[in-house]
Amino acid sequence: MSEKTIKLLTYNVHSCIGNERKLDPARIASVIAEAEADIIALQEVDVLRRRTGGIDQAHTIASLLEMQAHFHPALSIAEEQYGDAIITALPTGAVKAGPLPSIGEQRGALSVEILVGDRKLLVVNTHLGLRGGERRRQMSTLLSSGWLRGTADDPLPTILCGDFNAIPASATYRLATRTLKDAQRAGKARPRATFPSRYPLMRIDHVFVTDDLIVKHATVLENRLTRVASDHLPLLAEITFA
Repeated sequence: MSEKTIKLLTYNVHSCIGNERKLDPARIASVIAEAEADIIALQEVDVLRRRTGGIDQAHTIASLLEMQAHFHPALSIAEEQYGDAIITALPTGAVKAGPLPSIGEQRGALSVEILVGDRKLLVVNTHLGLRGGERRRQMSTLLSSGWLRGTADDPLPTILCGDFNAIPASATYRLATRTLKDAQRAGKARPRATFPSRYPLMRIDHVFVTDDLIVKHATVLENRLTRVASDHLPLLAEITFA
C-alpha cells in the first residue's frame, strides 16, 4: 500500500470567484473532482465572509467532494475569515497552523499529517506575501524544522505547496530548491505557468517535495473550465514514496 501514488492538487481559488466575476464554489469542486485528486491544498478561501455570501467555502467544497476540510484563517475580522485549506478523504493526524512573518497582509501556513496506507505524509500549504524580502523570511520560516519535520521524532516525507508569489528566478524559489525538489522539474515535461489563468505567463504556484518522495508526473490543468473558474490554474502532482 505504501507504493500507492498520491495525487496532490494545489489551487489558488480566488474566493471561488471566476474570471467572469461569478461566485461558484461548486465549479471549483468540479475542477478538483475532474482531477481525481486525493489531497487538495487551497489558497484564498473565504469562510463566513459577507462578500461571498457568508458561506464556509472550505467545508462546502469538501462536502461536495465527500471529503474532510482543515482550514486555517491567515486573516480574521470578527467572524469573517480568509486563508488556506487542506482537503482529503484520507485519515489525518496532527494538524499545525500559524502565522508567518508578514508585512501588510498577514500570511500563514497549514500543515496536516496524512496517513497513506501504512505511511505518514506531511503536507504543508501556504500563500506567501507580495514583497521579495517578506517572502524570503516566510520561506526561511517554513524550511525550519518547526514546519517541515512534522511532530514525529523522525522527519516525515513532506510536500510543501501553495501560491508562493515567486517565479523560478526569485531568491525565494532558489531558497526552497536548495533542500527540496520542484515537482514540475522532476518529469520530462517542460514546466508550465499557472498565472493568470487566461494567459498563463508566471510560474508562481509550486509543489516542492523532500528527497524521500518521488514525483511521477506534474501537470498544470489548463482547459475551458480552469481558465474561467479562478485567476490561477491548478497544479496537479502524482507522488509516491521513495
